[in-house]
Amino acid sequence: MAGYVYDKKALNRLKRIEGQMKGVISMMEQGKDCRDIVTQMSAIRNAIDRAMGVIVSANLEQCVRENIEKGEETDHLVKEAVELLIKSR
Repeated sequence: MAGYVYDKKALNRLKRIEGQMKGVISMMEQGKDCRDIVTQMSAIRNAIDRAMGVIVSANLEQCVRENIEKGEETDHLVKEAVELLIKSR
């Protein structure tokens, strides 16, 4: 994909995830129950998955618009975005 778009919402999502990670590290340092830590880590993983989806979809939209303006095909962009999301799992 060509032009990259990272809007404030995507950055804010990652900053929240960063805060969650710091919280998990703190919980570990305090010797909190592993079930609570794993629960928080699962929430972080889900948040990362959602953030990846937001970033890929925003960039896909931008790339599709650019290709349409140039009169180029867009099918390969959608395929590439799907493959990127699948690979990230």
